[in-house]
Amino acid sequence: MNKFVSFFVVLFLVIGVHAEVRLSHIFSDNMVLQQQSKVAVWGWAKAGAAVRITPSWDGKIVETKAGADGKWKAFVATPKASKTAYRITFSDGKPVTLKNVLIGEVWLCSGQSNMEMPMKGFKGNPILNGNMDILKSKNPMLRLITVKRNGQLAPVDTISGTWEEATPETVKEFSATGYYFGKLLNEMLDEPVGLILCSWGGSSIEAWMNREMLKDFPETKFAKQGDTIKAPNRTPLMLFNGMLNPIIGYGIKGCIWYQGESNYENPDQYPALMKTMVSNWRQLWGQGDFPFYYCQIAPYNYASISPKEKWGGKFNSAYQREAQFKAQKLIPNSGMVSLMDIGEEFCIHPMRKNVGGERLALMALAKTYGQKGFAYESPVLKEMTIDKDGKAILNFDNAPLWLTSFGKELKTFEIAGEDKVFHPAKAVINRAKVEVSSPDVPKPVAVRYAFKDFVVGDLFSNEGLPVSSFRTDNW
Repeated sequence: MNKFVSFFVVLFLVIGVHAEVRLSHIFSDNMVLQQQSKVAVWGWAKAGAAVRITPSWDGKIVETKAGADGKWKAFVATPKASKTAYRITFSDGKPVTLKNVLIGEVWLCSGQSNMEMPMKGFKGNPILNGNMDILKSKNPMLRLITVKRNGQLAPVDTISGTWEEATPETVKEFSATGYYFGKLLNEMLDEPVGLILCSWGGSSIEAWMNREMLKDFPETKFAKQGDTIKAPNRTPLMLFNGMLNPIIGYGIKGCIWYQGESNYENPDQYPALMKTMVSNWRQLWGQGDFPFYYCQIAPYNYASISPKEKWGGKFNSAYQREAQFKAQKLIPNSGMVSLMDIGEEFCIHPMRKNVGGERLALMALAKTYGQKGFAYESPVLKEMTIDKDGKAILNFDNAPLWLTSFGKELKTFEIAGEDKVFHPAKAVINRAKVEVSSPDVPKPVAVRYAFKDFVVGDLFSNEGLPVSSFRTDNW
């Protein structure tokens, strides 16, 4: 008799569990929803069950119905950003309520290790001033969620991770680049900010793309079920399927991206890969051309981890920085920030993570939020001319207050003649121009700036934004 009763108790509990509406794990207490939009919410319930969503900000009920597979999806209108904590109730007869929900600005933070690197740093690889910044990080208006690493050959529909308020305990584990970005956004907008971290160190861009995105790249090698996969972060499809797919559609304002180190061996292909990835992410999100801002990889001695003989002439990561520069012209509503001044010769993870995060925030504040009065774009080479004295004259855009080296001699310019042999050059700033010359090159035809694997950039806007490495040749 006891076994009989126990069976029905267990059966009742199982039925009760399956009858209760369930949410995708991207939705939890403490989350931030994108303001003034119709945000998607989704989950599972009993097949055919009616699901009612009731947000506390207006009390308007949204109804939807679970399909034959139990999946349901609905769209909820959000108000203006507010510091008020709201509740949302989901019910198919038995309610589930999410608490401490804010309405504000939501950004996706994705890429590889320089995005993943937490505020506490990696072992033996610190974040400059990270400990003090962690100490001061408590902020209930900044919310964080980290999508845990998960590589899958087939798409999955949920994640591991939960939304949390910014506190020293949560911030120390969160992306430093993302944190500094979100902190400055929150400070300048005076609105709640939510950050979704979806990154994996060492990942290639192909790992963040699905099969459809990679169809025009025939050299892509796909793994199949049963294969031994040693590096899911470098395997096409796997991070898209396991980490990105489950959160696609969550309402965001835009995306920040810090990746490229794992693709430096093939820079010629990178702009097309990046264009394809961003275009398809936007299509899948269904929010139009949302902002996409990214970090150019910082200079680093890649030959220290991968002998240059392996890659021939383009082992130099300046070619990858060039590829990233080109990509912004192919991707609408995008922008790149230069990190030429913070690279470290023997550490691929620059310790000054505040620089990248804050430069991304400057770009978002200007281009997305329309704030004015400050610089956010580095100077860019406009044209080169040769004067009668054999000097190469470089003219720059985005330099309304001219150029500066902060009083230091420019040491990273090279100049070449028709023999294509580059020589160290004398470079002098003249307002928004740089005059480049060498006694060894009386008839110059090409100039390169900081076009080295590792180099410390020395040319800036007057506001301190570094010029990207560049070349005027295509040799």
